[in-house]
Amino acid sequence: MNELDVVGVRVEMPSNQPIVLLREVGGDRYLPIWIGPGEATAIAFAQQGMTPVRPLTHDLFRNVLEAVGQRLTAVRITDLREGVFYAELVFASGVEVSARPSDAIALALRTGTPIYGAEDVLDEAGIAIPDEQEDEVERFREFLDQISPEDFGSSGSQ
Repeated sequence: MNELDVVGVRVEMPSNQPIVLLREVGGDRYLPIWIGPGEATAIAFAQQGMTPVRPLTHDLFRNVLEAVGQRLTAVRITDLREGVFYAELVFASGVEVSARPSDAIALALRTGTPIYGAEDVLDEAGIAIPDEQEDEVERFREFLDQISPEDFGSSGSQ
């Protein structure tokens, strides 16, 4: 498993589909995962440090974990089958729960939990961006700074 950082979310054109982009820590691969607009908003809120007046689903889940004394220790993106990514939530108690990567990432950002990607998932879906192309990544980061969670709408999720 390789540790991943969340670069951010954006909307892919022309499909208008949100994407979360993860970057391999200490590597040159990026992992794009198509997600639903609700999860894109949740991830963007967490990255921007926004706290809604009432808790969103991922905030509620974090609050429940705290209330019952359970700690999330890792989020793992474990598999890619037929174009669908799979993830697991790993708890301090040793319990592992299957989750959609978008939900797992939104929760990880709220709890400060590290995110990991399986080597075979990164081999299959990762995109290597050499150092000389970092300017492009920096432009993407600047783009992310200019958008707000509202840009993703609020209809349904995948």
